[in-house]
Amino acid sequence: MDAVFWVVLGVVLAVAEILTTTLFLIMFAVGAFAAAGAAALGAPTAVQALVFAVVSALTVAVARPAIRRHARPALGDQPFGVAAIEGVSALVLEPVDAERGLVKIDGELWSARSYDATQSFAPGQRVQVIKVQGATALVWQDDVSSPGELPGTRG
Repeated sequence: MDAVFWVVLGVVLAVAEILTTTLFLIMFAVGAFAAAGAAALGAPTAVQALVFAVVSALTVAVARPAIRRHARPALGDQPFGVAAIEGVSALVLEPVDAERGLVKIDGELWSARSYDATQSFAPGQRVQVIKVQGATALVWQDDVSSPGELPGTRG
């Protein structure tokens, strides 16, 4: 009966890990399965609890850091979506002014407007995406600003 308890506990912890993806509960599930093995071998309840505690602690202390070190974060610190194109270079395909325009950003076509209403850009020019508003890229002359420098911040 003790082995069944530990197996059920292990399964519950494993399912909870699947729902949370914290890489924490699975370590206790491993401990519960180890305790189930001890119970199947006839170990007393105190020994089963000790096996559960020791195996769980060891997996948390040893396996979890190794797994986290080798796992790539799904999103990490890298920007994604619209934020990923802010600051990148674009190629002007149709004239860009304060009202309209078309640029190519990483192979995708984007409607564009000039970030500075007094600027306009001819097809073939390189521009830098400063900001995205909705589905429109606000662009600035690429050769004026250095990478990462926003308009108006030059000294």
